[in-house]
Amino acid sequence: MNLQEFNSLGDRDKHDYIIMNFPSNARSLSKRKMVHMICFNDANYCTNPMVDGKKVMCPAYMTWKHMLNRVFSDKCHAKQPTYSGVTLCSAWLSFGGFLAWWQSNQVDGWQLDKDLLSDSREYSPESCLFVPSWLNKFTINCGSARGEWPIGVHLEKETGRFRAACSNPITSKFENLGRFSSPNDAHSAWLNRKLDLALELKPKMDTIDARIYQRVVTIITRQK
Repeated sequence: MNLQEFNSLGDRDKHDYIIMNFPSNARSLSKRKMVHMICFNDANYCTNPMVDGKKVMCPAYMTWKHMLNRVFSDKCHAKQPTYSGVTLCSAWLSFGGFLAWWQSNQVDGWQLDKDLLSDSREYSPESCLFVPSWLNKFTINCGSARGEWPIGVHLEKETGRFRAACSNPITSKFENLGRFSSPNDAHSAWLNRKLDLALELKPKMDTIDARIYQRVVTIITRQK
């Protein structure tokens, strides 16, 4: 298989191809270093093989590594402080433990999430699931990026009024919700529209996991 063919595969097919074509032996396993000094790659295949002369990475291993960075990387915490204090369950300290869960739950094109089922600060089989990117974006806060005003609110300096706006994942358009005399009124407009959109999206959420909708409502109403 050439690199172009490999890159055209979905994540599950890439993973299966690597397992079938790049097994590891006991010697290569013994040479592997600990990851973040506490985690271990115990896969019985090469997770970073060469395909068509280029190094690639198993998608399952890539997901595991990205999760470990969120938990253990100071550099990641400096860029994204919300990950500070996040922990990892003991079962996922080994890649093999995570891989078994990944194989049963992964969906091509979806992202690993630990916030849409509970308030847990731990990555674990009980707290995590794979979700489409639109759902992740729909619930994201972006607190530090928006400045001093409540979420969904922007001060128009030329008018002195507060504009409310909301991204609509159904139409993929940014909706202008009006201008208001106070930031609280503008935020209320944002909140009402966000909850309306959540209700419209509930059938799609239910097909992923029936617990998601109520959790999304909780996350939205908490945002300030």
